[in-house]
Amino acid sequence: MGRSSCRRMPVVATGRMTTAAGLLLVFLSHMVAPLEVPLDPKVLEGLPQPPTITHESPKDYIVDPRENIVIRCEAKGKPHPSFSWTRNGTHFDIDKDPKVNMKPHSGTLVIDISGKDKAEAYEGVYQCTAHNEHGTAVSNNIVVRQSRSPLWSKESNPPFVVQEGASLVLKCRPPAGLPPPIIFWMDNNFQRLSLSRRVSQGLNGDLYFSNVEMSDSRSDYICYARFPRTQTIQQKQPITVRVVNMDAINETWPGFLNETDFFGDGQTEERRPSFQVPSGPSSSMMVLRGQLLEMECIAEGLPTPEITWSKVSGELPSNRATYLNFHKTLRIAAVTEADSGQYRCTAKNTLGSIHHVITVTVKAAPYWIEAPQNLVLAPREKGQLICRASGNPKPSVSWFMDGLPIHNAPEDSRRKVEGDTIMFEDVVSGSSAVYQCNASNEHGYLLANAFVNVLSEPPRMLTPPNKVYQVIMNQQAALECYSFGSPIPKITWFKENHTNAALEGDPYIFYDNGTLVIPVAQATSSGKYTCVALNMLGKSDNHVHLEVKEPTRILKQPEYKVVQRNRDVVFECPVKHDPSLIPTMIWLKDNGELPDDERFVVDSDSLTITKVTESDAGTYTCIMNTTLDQDSASADLRVVEQPDPPSDLELTDQKPRSVQLTWIPGDDHNSPIKRFLIQYEDSLHDRGSWHNLTEVPGTTTTAHLKLSPFVHYKFRVMALNDVGYSLPSPSSRHYKTRAAAPDVNPTGVEGLGTQPDNLVIHWKPLTGLQSNGPGLQYVVYWRQKYVDEDWHSVKVANVSKFTVQGTPTFTPYEVKVQAVNEHGSGPEPLPFTAYSGEDLPKAAPDNVQVQVINSTLAHVHWESVPLSSVRGHLKGYKVYYSRKGSLHNHSPHHSEQQVLTFSGNRTHGKLPGLHPFSRYALNVRVYNGRGEGPASSDEDFETPEGVPGHPAFLRVVNPSLDSLTLEWGPPHDRNGRLTGYTLKYQPVNNSNELGPLKEVTVAANETSFTLPNLKYSTRYKFYFNAKTQKGPGPTITQEAVTVIDEAMASRQVDIATQGWFIGLMCAIALLILVLLIVCFIKRNKGGKYPVKEKEDAHADPEIQPMKDEDCTFGEYSDHDDHKPLRGSRTPSNGTVKRDDSDDSLVDYGDGGDGQFNEDGSFIGQYSGRKERDTAECVESSEAPSPVNAMNSFV
Repeated sequence: MGRSSCRRMPVVATGRMTTAAGLLLVFLSHMVAPLEVPLDPKVLEGLPQPPTITHESPKDYIVDPRENIVIRCEAKGKPHPSFSWTRNGTHFDIDKDPKVNMKPHSGTLVIDISGKDKAEAYEGVYQCTAHNEHGTAVSNNIVVRQSRSPLWSKESNPPFVVQEGASLVLKCRPPAGLPPPIIFWMDNNFQRLSLSRRVSQGLNGDLYFSNVEMSDSRSDYICYARFPRTQTIQQKQPITVRVVNMDAINETWPGFLNETDFFGDGQTEERRPSFQVPSGPSSSMMVLRGQLLEMECIAEGLPTPEITWSKVSGELPSNRATYLNFHKTLRIAAVTEADSGQYRCTAKNTLGSIHHVITVTVKAAPYWIEAPQNLVLAPREKGQLICRASGNPKPSVSWFMDGLPIHNAPEDSRRKVEGDTIMFEDVVSGSSAVYQCNASNEHGYLLANAFVNVLSEPPRMLTPPNKVYQVIMNQQAALECYSFGSPIPKITWFKENHTNAALEGDPYIFYDNGTLVIPVAQATSSGKYTCVALNMLGKSDNHVHLEVKEPTRILKQPEYKVVQRNRDVVFECPVKHDPSLIPTMIWLKDNGELPDDERFVVDSDSLTITKVTESDAGTYTCIMNTTLDQDSASADLRVVEQPDPPSDLELTDQKPRSVQLTWIPGDDHNSPIKRFLIQYEDSLHDRGSWHNLTEVPGTTTTAHLKLSPFVHYKFRVMALNDVGYSLPSPSSRHYKTRAAAPDVNPTGVEGLGTQPDNLVIHWKPLTGLQSNGPGLQYVVYWRQKYVDEDWHSVKVANVSKFTVQGTPTFTPYEVKVQAVNEHGSGPEPLPFTAYSGEDLPKAAPDNVQVQVINSTLAHVHWESVPLSSVRGHLKGYKVYYSRKGSLHNHSPHHSEQQVLTFSGNRTHGKLPGLHPFSRYALNVRVYNGRGEGPASSDEDFETPEGVPGHPAFLRVVNPSLDSLTLEWGPPHDRNGRLTGYTLKYQPVNNSNELGPLKEVTVAANETSFTLPNLKYSTRYKFYFNAKTQKGPGPTITQEAVTVIDEAMASRQVDIATQGWFIGLMCAIALLILVLLIVCFIKRNKGGKYPVKEKEDAHADPEIQPMKDEDCTFGEYSDHDDHKPLRGSRTPSNGTVKRDDSDDSLVDYGDGGDGQFNEDGSFIGQYSGRKERDTAECVESSEAPSPVNAMNSFV
């Protein structure tokens, strides 16, 4: 091969590198084997090479006598070598023997033995020689021997008569064969004899009986020998064995002496072990290194001994030691020198033990430490051949040159032999030769050929040009630059656009065979690389290309799924990959292909399984493959469903009040059972209805059930897992319990009078399951509490209440109810306190007083009535109050009476939501469960003034050029004496911006007001509210426009005489007409029209306006969604002020006719209340005209 050496290195070969990777592996295999010239035809052309033996027959060659003998010898070289043979150390002239032929272009011999010639005539030692002008290579000595399978010698086998319990050995003595035969024992029916610890076969083929039994008597013990090479089987004459006891021997003794071999000399008793093989206390054996060591110890005794093994001075090699033949044979494979030593086998039975020590010596045929390798040198170079071998005893090493002892070769000062090494210095062309090294000892030999080839060659590239390597980012990239040359070329690497400097150092690794490795390839590593091979005879270069690709990655792994049967499931597996690579998505189930089922739908990044079945459960793996890499991820699918119902219900441990129920769970369908629900049916009292009895954990399959008397039970079981309940199991057989007295009494016992003179006692009846027997009745007991009297009782059936008549009013009683049936009474019941019927209270509260807190809140006080007058449970007090009229006009006004309820034994309360400046009257009454008592005397009180309500209306009348007149109505709710009105107003321009705000105070007796000195044709916004001494009330708003200037109108009319303007105005008039029609339609439907929307836009955000009934020009709004105008200012606050109060809500009543706030004002007193008055619609004094319309747009 090229003058290169190499170390093992990682190889990255993907995509288009696959073929190159194969060549690389072949090339590297040559690099670590003896160096050779590469067999590339381009390189071989004109390159000489000495012969090399490539194939040969084994040293010990056993041939089948029925087939032709083929002795192989193949070699290579340039020029192709010629072949010759020696036989038994002398030249073998194949031309003189017509039976012997040599294959063309080969040294393989084919010997025809189809005629009368026997294969044994060609037995001997053969050696092949391959020769060309550059040297001679020789093969090993090949010993050819014919396979033999001789017949068994004729012999007569007398019967063996053996005393029962004695030992016995049946000899096989097979004929010697080549190779040795395989021994086994069979009977006449060709059935192998049964072997055991008592009866075993030794390594030599003999059959050993540690002690015989009567069953060992038979006449067909036959030893067979199978010869593997000729596939023939030979058999020994059958052997007869008769096993007898002492009585039989005494009766037939003379006959046995004449015709049999007799084993045993007395009554057979139990005996200590003794070895049948090997004999004596110790033995020794030798084995060669690497061979199979087999040691055996077979012992006899009664009872049958057991064999154990140990190493005297060490441990047995557990990884190479095995026991065969019922522990009687110890086998150690691949023996090493460490296996030398003493091995002890021990035979032991109940009577004692015996030992045998086997001393093992390990020798070794020669084996290589360093075999000589082919050497390619350039002229004037130096090198060496090393031949190092070991063995026991140490082998001797001898050198040969072209098949002749090296001391017989011509002297050469450039060659020096020193023991196992030949050194070459300053070699010259024409000194090529093949050297043989022979290492031998008494156990064998080794022969190796190694040539020295002296070549002078300029560099030649072996790597294909412009090869493209593709690797994944962050993986290793290996760029090949294999070359051949003599002397060894120096390899230098360059990268395109790398300033033409040779690559060196990090991140590159350079190998002696020219390979450039980038351990962690990055995107910047991509590009064109050039390698240059240079020696003294010339140079050669080659270009390769590296492409670094993005890795393939699964962005989101499929998720573990738990799905019910017949549902659909989707595994998602989104992937990112290099766009230049073609991806292939593969899905696997349990590392195998997906089932061939249309329910499995594979998309680009997902797998959908429809109508999942239990067989679909498993592990699903998505694999995204590209030509360079792959990524995979797995997820499990668990298919679950409701469990199968339990089965085989069985009742055991049957007792009067309990029974043991067992069952067999059904399939849980991959969702563990969490618990079992046990239900029962009472076919005596409630046939067809199933009731829950108890639950037990899902790990239990039995339950101890507590039962009730007088029930005809049937049971069933349901299993529950995460999916749900199973269907019910088949019901159990009936189990009837005997009747008994009730265990429990009715629950829910209570008494309550419905009339002043009665007491009604109620209870919850027992169920059929609780009755415990037939004839269920109830004994009702009662007696007056705190009075020394006996219990009164009555027995009732099929009812759940009993009425006691003639009781005093609202008197405490003790009551109890007891269950009885035909078998006895229930437990003693506990008494409960109950009261007889209530009557109306007799007394009214005294000393009622009212304290007015503010204009809407008052505090009421009273004295509680005596409890004896309540004649029932005191529920609380009720305050009845009503408004008598306003203090403003002193006219009577009777409003609907209102009630506030105060629970419990209270003596005060608060009245919220009162009307300011009003007269009120109230009274207080106590009430119980029966009703209300008499009313207290009426108490009158007055509320002080409050802020007024909003004015009834506000409208604009008689608009002029510079003035506007406003009319209004006084507030409906004056809440005091009016002290005047406040009017605020400000202009609004065409962009809805507000001008400066002005304020005017108007006397309380006025209902209109005229604002002078206003701007003509200007819109104004007005804010108006009333006042009392308590402050201003809520504000209402209005907007209006002053009349347009006549002079400006005349000028505009002059403009209007123009033709273009007339057309424009006509179009605008038509548009306005359409808009008016639309507004009219919307108005009739309740919608807003444009003027209303503008008014909404100009509304003050802090004012709650009221809506006039019908207005087209001067309307105000009661909506709360007004948007503030730019530049607007908040007018003076007109909201109702709240007086401070620390009163708690506890002081307010529990009810009433209206809602109220904590400060005492009714919710919505102003905001939700609307007064509607007939409003006049103020229209402009001028009819609509194009000029006026134009003004509206200015």
